[in-house]
Amino acid sequence: MAISFSKKPGLVMYLTAGDPDLATTRAMAIAAIDAGADVIELGVPFSDPLADGPVIQRASERAVARDTRLSDVLGICKEIRAARPGAGIIIFSYLNPVVRFGMEAFAKAAKDAGADGVLLTDMIVEEAGEYLRVMQENDLAPVFLAAPTSPDERLKAIAENSRGFVYAISRVGITGTQTELASDAEALVARLRKFTKLPIALGFGVSTAEQVKAVNTFADAAVVGSALVQLVEKTAAADAPAAVGEFVRSLKGAEGA
Repeated sequence: MAISFSKKPGLVMYLTAGDPDLATTRAMAIAAIDAGADVIELGVPFSDPLADGPVIQRASERAVARDTRLSDVLGICKEIRAARPGAGIIIFSYLNPVVRFGMEAFAKAAKDAGADGVLLTDMIVEEAGEYLRVMQENDLAPVFLAAPTSPDERLKAIAENSRGFVYAISRVGITGTQTELASDAEALVARLRKFTKLPIALGFGVSTAEQVKAVNTFADAAVVGSALVQLVEKTAAADAPAAVGEFVRSLKGAEGA
């Protein structure tokens, strides 16, 4: 398993695969890894991304318009794995594309592509029996989302069934940048620590070096998505890998380490 947050600040970076195109996605992921990202989340574009805010929704729409499919994302994953064997790579998707692909076929293909794990944003732990089975059979880490509103019983189930790391949501709602971290984010991480020794990454709204620094005082890593996707949206494709690398370096330098 290549998922590790051994150096602070821990950082998970999300990219919508296929935006602006697959080749640029590959180059941006490698640039992010080289700049210090611990884990890359490769987002599978979906036509109805209800959990995402407008920035990632637009990126998904652009990638879908380019006919980017789950199989294309797995192909990019394989290329990134070949280029950076030690990187952490997560396939981030809604359930629907995986169901269309076939759960068992997807798990085998993800393993073959070199993915470390999978996060299905609308897969709830209570209904994850088949999913957990195929993840285990293919040595893939299932990553579940834990929300501040979840009761302890549910957090316990999420923690016990996650592998690699647990993804804590800083607030309820859709993804997007925020000027301040939600006040209950630290409390959620503390609640999760009662049930797991896995690393805990905090996302939804983390967008600046200062926020990454703050998150890493109580969690093991920060997840940055919308801020990175917005940077990609505003940058010419030819310049995007360099811009991504510079952004990640600025986030990793938040603690001066």
